[in-house]
Amino acid sequence: GADMTIMEEGSELLERLTAALSGKQAVLPMITSCSPGWIKYVEHTWPDELDHLSSCKSPHMMLGALTKSYYAQKLGIDPKDIFVVSVMPCTAKKFEITRPELANDGLPNVDAVLTTRELGRMIKEAGIDFESLEDSRFDSPMGASTGAADIFGTTGGVMEAALRTVYELVTGRELPFEDLHVKPIQGLGRIKTAELSIEDPLPEYSHFGGTILRIAVTSGL
Repeated sequence: GADMTIMEEGSELLERLTAALSGKQAVLPMITSCSPGWIKYVEHTWPDELDHLSSCKSPHMMLGALTKSYYAQKLGIDPKDIFVVSVMPCTAKKFEITRPELANDGLPNVDAVLTTRELGRMIKEAGIDFESLEDSRFDSPMGASTGAADIFGTTGGVMEAALRTVYELVTGRELPFEDLHVKPIQGLGRIKTAELSIEDPLPEYSHFGGTILRIAVTSGL
């Protein structure tokens, strides 16, 4: 789910940047967050800024939507017979799955959410001892995942993953980890910033040459 969100958010950011560099109307900065609580806060408190939010679903909602469409078709299963459960660290994810816009053809993308604490309690009550279980591989319904998806759950991970995607699409090269330095702002511990210069882009993205992308990361409300 994280990899798909990364590609979607990276492509959306690329579209907005391309429009801005072409002198067209573009809504920048683009703001991204997978927190349904934070999104709801913006809707109530800053409704005039909603156009700045990325239009992409959160990873587990995107995976749920694909499970009931692409994956169901691949296996020849009626989407109505699929029940998707997400294990999430935040109780706000329970609210997220009830949003009417996060459903397709009347079916919710995700049917239920368990918090990690709830799952841990269920495992304990079932008497499951993980130390005595045999190791097994994770299912891979959509193929292999990337390192960008691994950093998704950290503060700023979404932003960094999207930025790396844009850089690779525009230049045809991977962005070395040491080339992206996210630094805290003096006196503002929860806010960090970074700059990334686009050099030697692919011919079709020549207008990006010399462009400096400035980003900021924060957490909390």
